[in-house]
Amino acid sequence: MSTKKQKQAQELLDAMNVLEKEKGIKKEVVIEALTDALEKAYKTNYNASNVEVKIDENTGEFKVFSDKTVVAEVENPKEQISLHDAWEKSHGYSLGDTFQEEVTPHDFGRLAAQTAKNIVLQKLREAERDRVINKYDKMLNELVEGEVSREDNRFIYIDLGDGVEAGLSKRQTMPNEEYRIHDRVQVYIYKVADAKPMQQPDGTQKRQYRGPLVLVSRTDPGMLKRLFEKEVPELKEQNGPIEWKGSAREAGDRSKVAVASKDPNIDPVGTCVGPRGARVQAIVNQLGGENIDIIEYSSDPAIFIKNALKPATVDRLDFDDNNGEEEDTGSVDHEGNKIVKVHHGCTVYVPDDQLSLAIGKRGQNVRLAAQLTKYKIDIKPSSEAPSVDDQTDDFDDDAQNDATDAE
Repeated sequence: MSTKKQKQAQELLDAMNVLEKEKGIKKEVVIEALTDALEKAYKTNYNASNVEVKIDENTGEFKVFSDKTVVAEVENPKEQISLHDAWEKSHGYSLGDTFQEEVTPHDFGRLAAQTAKNIVLQKLREAERDRVINKYDKMLNELVEGEVSREDNRFIYIDLGDGVEAGLSKRQTMPNEEYRIHDRVQVYIYKVADAKPMQQPDGTQKRQYRGPLVLVSRTDPGMLKRLFEKEVPELKEQNGPIEWKGSAREAGDRSKVAVASKDPNIDPVGTCVGPRGARVQAIVNQLGGENIDIIEYSSDPAIFIKNALKPATVDRLDFDDNNGEEEDTGSVDHEGNKIVKVHHGCTVYVPDDQLSLAIGKRGQNVRLAAQLTKYKIDIKPSSEAPSVDDQTDDFDDDAQNDATDAE
């Protein structure tokens, strides 16, 4: 083997050893991929078929062999060899046997070297892809901290410190925050997206982004829960005394969270607020001043709704008569079935001077309370509440009518 070929073979061996040691890619995997690629390259460049490339994993040397059928009379020299010619190598051949003849071209080294380089780069990309996906799939729905590294028209990129950049889309950013290069931010991992080709209108395929991308958010409700778990150990513990019951959030402005206590001697709201408000203030600071209402959960819907509407006071709450009934949403699922939802609604009466407080600025307080409790809430002033006597009269009238009908 020439000095140049020896150098190429050694470079291939060195590259395979690095892949195996640093990236965990077995040498056999690279050889298999390289063999397939070289066979295809040879068939394309030399207009051949029935060829096999063999690579010595100890020396890195590669050879091309052509499979020919042993025949009595040769009609196709590219696919056949005469029995006489086969016997020159070995008398063990018979008619119909497969004869392997080395056909390695003298200029095949340049093609092989370029192919080997492409295969090594491909394996490196695949190894990096697998590393990112395997690592961050396990970190879905978790908080991570990183540094703002750059920005384009799609994402603000967050350097997570291990050679991986997370993508923070503009829709997932806080409206009250600005992100500058080198800023340290906490983000919530909500998806690890692979770089799968997307079908274009012209029929071609184009990747949305190169390599797998860790997608993060500053507005996802899950981030609020993780921040509370970080500041309130009683929430994080598997069998801790405080339990998270849900949240409703308008990121950057205001949120409502519901918590409950498994221990009657522990105040869940006070525990989350912390001494002199230290715990909740740390979360507010992380969210750029977002207001957070911490509400005590109750399994009694009436109590839960009253708590959710704080700071307003509730004088009276009437549940809708059709609660529990199914309502047609007018939509269908992917199988064409109608989507229905169970009605949960109520009318809440508050003191007249607290009507605007209960509704909130641009309806925010009642909107968040409805999201948190899963009830449709209609707010009215107490001055418009029907009297108990009116309800009793209506009931008596109905009873009298029923009696008349019975007669």
